[in-house]
Amino acid sequence: MNTDTPESSRKAQIDALLLKLPGVSARKINGLDAYFVSDKMFACISGDGVGIRLPVATATELQFSRDNVVAFRPGGMTSSREWVQIERTDATEYEQDLELFRTSLEFVKAARSR
Repeated sequence: MNTDTPESSRKAQIDALLLKLPGVSARKINGLDAYFVSDKMFACISGDGVGIRLPVATATELQFSRDNVVAFRPGGMTSSREWVQIERTDATEYEQDLELFRTSLEFVKAARSR
C-alpha cells in the first residue's frame, strides 16, 4: 500500500532531479523545501511550482516567453525580480527544465554574499 501523499511524491521527484546536481543540498526554510549550493538558496518548492533565482534579464524574458513561468510569490509575498516560479502539473516534467536549474545554481554560486 502506497502511503505517499501527492506532495511528498512531488517533492521526491524534484529531490531526485536537483540533489543529483553537484554541490546541492536540501533543507526547510520558512516552511518551504529549499535547495542550496554553497550555502545559498537557488531553488525552492512553493505551491504548484518550483521557484528559482536567475539573472533579472533571464527571469524577465522567461515570464514573457513561457506560459508556465510566473513571478515567484511564496506565501503570497512578492519576492525579488531575480526569482521566478516554474509551474508544472507533473513533477517529472521538471526534467525539461534541468538546464534552467543548472543556470540558477551557477548564478547563485557565483553571486557575492550580501
